[in-house]
Formats: sequence, structure tokens, C-alpha cells
Amino acid sequence: MAGLFARLWGRTEARSAPSAALTYAEAFGVNPTASGAYVGPHMAENLATVLACVNAISTVLASMTPRVYFVAPKGRTELPTHPVARLLRVPNAEQTWPDWLEWTMAQVLLHGNAVSAVETDRAGRPVALRPLPWGAVQLYRLSSSRLAYDVVQSSGRVRRYFAEEVFHLRDRSDDGVIGRSRISRARDVIGNAAALQEWSGSMWQNQVTPSGVLIHPKSLSDEAHGHLKQSLQERHSGPSNARRFMVLEEDMKWQSIGVSPEDAEALASRRFTVEELCRLFQVPPPIVQDLSHGTFTNSREAGRWFAQFTLAPWARKIEAEFSRSVFSASDADCVLEVDMSDLLRGDAEARWQSHKIAVEAKILDPDEVREIEGWNPRSVRQHAPTGTG
Repeated sequence: MAGLFARLWGRTEARSAPSAALTYAEAFGVNPTASGAYVGPHMAENLATVLACVNAISTVLASMTPRVYFVAPKGRTELPTHPVARLLRVPNAEQTWPDWLEWTMAQVLLHGNAVSAVETDRAGRPVALRPLPWGAVQLYRLSSSRLAYDVVQSSGRVRRYFAEEVFHLRDRSDDGVIGRSRISRARDVIGNAAALQEWSGSMWQNQVTPSGVLIHPKSLSDEAHGHLKQSLQERHSGPSNARRFMVLEEDMKWQSIGVSPEDAEALASRRFTVEELCRLFQVPPPIVQDLSHGTFTNSREAGRWFAQFTLAPWARKIEAEFSRSVFSASDADCVLEVDMSDLLRGDAEARWQSHKIAVEAKILDPDEVREIEGWNPRSVRQHAPTGTG
């Protein structure tokens, strides 16, 4: 039961039994950060940078075309009718491939693990990938050394799967079995960002900025103190009362203390927080619309860096996990490839320059280039359909 609560709180490690000195959350392995914030996947996604990084990785990977190939000693052949190729087009009755992969990547980035049940027909061919939310999954090492995945279903019943029956994509693991999310590895980075965001929100809501103090020549009575407090709350608190003038009574004076959010480097801290969170997910800041240090040149290079150092490693892990869990033993010579050339579709100049180099080096011929671009060979004439009236 403790393991289930740990999953729900976004933790992946088993914790000791509760003690009287621990809070309810701490008893299940969820400890506060130095800022006092409790960090979990849902809380982390409230930070715009975390959400943007997760969306950038998951949506871009999901937009790439998956292909199944038969690999031979002298080349490879695409297999569009292979059972896995058909599965990639429709992973299950509710999701398309982009939907399923987007869900999978969001799960692994936020929880460190993404699990889907591999459903097969009577012949052992894969027919569906059924998503299993990580919060409902508990892993066990059986006495036989097999891994068991116990899943709490919506009905409350528990169904057991074995390792060969599930697609399990992991972030970097400490024990080789359960992945650990970047959020849990850098809790204080997330906690500090959340605390700074909460502080900024409270500042705007209360509109009590540390820019000065009221000085009274004598001590205020309780009645006068209450009246002043009510006046400040009614006339100078909240966004709608921002910058309203203040009327001072009883010889009170305003003295500036020269402290503002800018002086306290609050804005600089929030900018630095964006860079810190981008580092966690290996996403260049321009990819998540942080152009504070961006130029046309380095923003373009950021896209290439993103593809090479962020997307390519995840694509390789997806391909390897398909070979382990989805392809059957009889498909040992078949592989999945996530076609990253799709990233060039938005860069026509780079795409056609690469085509030109390939043709001049006699790697491709013009008809093969036309096929890559989705066009028919030049020798094929297009005829208008007949019978249209």
C-alpha cells in the first residue's frame, strides 16, 4: 500500500514504515524541499517551464514517423504490412500513434516510467498497446527472479503482468528496474521555482511591496491601527488597486526604504529559474520561447542541438524497448526506427540542400528524392479520376 501512495505522490523509492515524528506525506516518502514545498509531478507541471519542456519533447517526438524494417546483411526493407507497423498506426481503440507516444513521453518525463500492456492475438502477434498510468502500477521481483507488474484497475481489482507483457520506457534508473524522474532527482530546483512563483503571485495579489514604511510621530491606538489596516486593505491591496494614491493622516510620513522586487532580483531569479529547469530536461531555452539570450543564429542551432542531444537519445530508447517487448522472437531481424528526418520538414532550405548533396554524390536519384517528398516519379503521369460526371 505504501508503494501505491508513493507512486501517487510521484516518488519511485520504497520508504520505511510511518512513525509518530513524521507527517502524513513524509510517512510515504514525500519530503519537503529546502523551500518548504512538496514536489511531485502535478505540482511541477504548474511551472510553465516544466510544462513547456515536457510538451516540447513529447509533441515533437510524437510527430515523427515510425517505420518497421527487416534488416538483412546487405540492406534493409521497410515492412508497412508487418503487425507492429499496423500497431503503430493504431496503438489502441482510443489513441493514435501521436496520442500514445505523447502520453508515454509525458509519463516518463514526469514520473520516470511509462508502462503500456502489450496485448496479443492467439498467434502471439501484437494488436494493441494499452496505457497503464504509473500511479496504478506496482513492481515486484518474484522468487523466480521475474518482474511482476501489478496494476490497480478502475474496478479496484489488481491485474498482474510480467515483464515480457509490457512496454516499459524508463528514465535513468538507480537499480536497473525502476526509472527515476528528473523531478525527484532535483526536487530543490523545482521547489525553489515553485516557492518563487508562489511569492510572486502573493505579491501581486496582496500588492504589499516593500518599497517604504509609514512613520507616525506617536504610537497608534488600537482603533487607529485597525482603521489604517482596513484602509490599506481596501484601497491598496490587490491588482485592481495597484498604484492608487495614499492619503496620510495624523502627521504620518512615508519613508522609502529602497527595496523593490527588482532590487531584490526577483525578476532575475525567475529568469534564472527558467534556465535551471531547462537544464533538467536538456531543452535549449529558445525551444520553450525563452529568447532572453536568443538570436536568429543561436536559436536555429538550438533546434539542431535539441534534436541531437534531447530527442535522439529518447528515440533510441523507444526503438530498443520495442525490440525487447513488442517484436516477437520470430521477428529478431525486424526493428523500429523513428524517422527523425521529419524534423527537416519545417526547414525547406536545409532539406533541399541535403537532397542536392545526395543526388550529386549518387546516393539518391531524382525519383527517389521525389518519393521522399511524397511525389510520384516523373515518368508517372497523373490522370484525373473518371466517372465524376
